[in-house]
Amino acid sequence: MRVVIVTESFPPDVNGVAHCAFQTARHLVDRGHAPVVVAPATAAGTGPDAEAPCPVVRIPSLPLPGYPQVRVALPSRRVAAAIAEHRAEMVHLASPFILGVRGMAAAARLGIPAVAVYQTDLGGYARTYMGAGEAAAWRRIRSVHAAADLTLAPSSAALHDLDTHGVPRVKLWPRGVDTARFRPDHRDEALRRTLAPNGELIVGYVGRLAPEKQVELLAGACGLPGVRVVVVGDGPSRPGLEEALPGAVFLGKRTGDELARIFASLDVFVHTGPFETFCQTVQEAMASGVPVIAPAAGGPLDLVAHGRTGLLVPPRDAAAVRDAVASLAADRAQRFSYGAAGRATVEGRTWAAVGDRLIGHYQDVLAARRLVVAA
Repeated sequence: MRVVIVTESFPPDVNGVAHCAFQTARHLVDRGHAPVVVAPATAAGTGPDAEAPCPVVRIPSLPLPGYPQVRVALPSRRVAAAIAEHRAEMVHLASPFILGVRGMAAAARLGIPAVAVYQTDLGGYARTYMGAGEAAAWRRIRSVHAAADLTLAPSSAALHDLDTHGVPRVKLWPRGVDTARFRPDHRDEALRRTLAPNGELIVGYVGRLAPEKQVELLAGACGLPGVRVVVVGDGPSRPGLEEALPGAVFLGKRTGDELARIFASLDVFVHTGPFETFCQTVQEAMASGVPVIAPAAGGPLDLVAHGRTGLLVPPRDAAAVRDAVASLAADRAQRFSYGAAGRATVEGRTWAAVGDRLIGHYQDVLAARRLVVAA
């Protein structure tokens, strides 16, 4: 199958959309298909894409004002040209909003089926950054996804939101996790001594440092005796968070095996953002055998079994985050039990298994198109 993946973000960007697009392309290659990726150019220009599993077409882009780590593709004929030149049989739209809209339009003109993958809670972002505009964001989402043959939602919460806002033809497609990279035996006692030289319990957050992630909710945990908060990631909120989280260790952006070593060396993982359509870092923590604390909203509702693999707390509740951390800090046996159960839960959620489900969705869409043509 010849597939063009049009994505709003791709490595070297570090975020859920980029990671999922990369894993999708790699799995398609592994299964003998022929993908091409279309993505915004990076700040450095057109790459580097040496480690990409397939050809990558880069579209000229500009940094998002106030958030230079995010780049927005400029209008370009390269999107349609890439789809036509590849003789695509399927167009895969990863979190379509700017570049994806052009990909959708090109697919429609060329008569090629399109599958749109919903990954970003734009309504939540609108509330966070503008204080309003949620209704307009959902109008945009609805118009983009209604044009697709199929929309794939990463969680039951996301599927419900899409259905509630009138998006048609939606099915569930969760995310995989690299259980070979993220695993408990990467725990590193030397690293732990560096992060917590007095033997403190290490509580970690991994992700972008941006307003919608609400990492400041960890402030209460910073004040708990015998607790060391470790923050991994970067973004525009970092300077403010360094003031808001006294005593926390900020490691910046980390990836690959180094990130896996950090995950496995945590005692507790905390995710604070309430706008996650999935939340990949929760799965990576679980694969690393680390108990999870997350808001009872969005994607984590599908991932965290409260009282078995971790604790769900009310969204935006700093006191609840602090109390949950204190509860796990005081109970080593419970931490171990939650961590072991988390690892067992995700062992079957490999990218290969999830990728095969995606190919099944492609095949269903192609079969439906053939029925329409035959009729």
